[in-house]
Amino acid sequence: MRKDHRPYLLKRWLAIFESWWTRHFIQPQLEHLGIAPMFMKPWNLKIHGHNISMGDAVHVITAADRTVRLTTWQHEHGGGQINIGDYTLLCPGVRIDSASSVEIGASTMLAAGVYITDADWHDLYDRSQPIGTTKPVKLGENCWIGDGCIICKGVEIGRNSIIGTGAVVTRSIPANVIAAGNPARVIRPLDDSQQIRPRSSLLANHTQLAEDMDKLEKLFRQDNSWLKWLKTVIAPGPRD
Repeated sequence: MRKDHRPYLLKRWLAIFESWWTRHFIQPQLEHLGIAPMFMKPWNLKIHGHNISMGDAVHVITAADRTVRLTTWQHEHGGGQINIGDYTLLCPGVRIDSASSVEIGASTMLAAGVYITDADWHDLYDRSQPIGTTKPVKLGENCWIGDGCIICKGVEIGRNSIIGTGAVVTRSIPANVIAAGNPARVIRPLDDSQQIRPRSSLLANHTQLAEDMDKLEKLFRQDNSWLKWLKTVIAPGPRD
């Protein structure tokens, strides 16, 4: 579709249903879920295991063919935990697996297809062992992890740093830099003369933001009708 033809009321009802689904099916699976979460198609968010928490105003975007998966594993030496900070963004296809600890700092963005793991998942020599070596992973505040990146066990990424598309991060990355490659290496520092504006600056006043977004939805959809929407569903034309 070239355009979203759904009437305002239909879009509003969908948002209410997604919120209900989040509170009814997702929240009970979490140790903690903060206020004002926004999960798009939350039925495609798959949660397995204990000790998974999310802060305030977390955004999770899923798709039927690109589910978001958060998994912790219990084992004889302990168990995993995943802590996702306030205002973070998880895009379609993100996977986080933990056997010890994965911590995502506030306002961090994980682009589509990012994979974060704190374990090898098999011993290098005794491959009958299911976990192998495990070391905590920590992403600082306001990081941006590009499409398809892999963050490996024991890695720490400093605040504000950016990891380029497709990078494989096997060693820690300092704060305020851009890194890329396989294995990922620092390319250059961020320009310290430029102000960095995190997602929290947009989402902290989530009530006002929701009201503003609702006004925009009404404005952009004022010409959308139920009849036109049904037509595009049943028999879309070349201009739809």
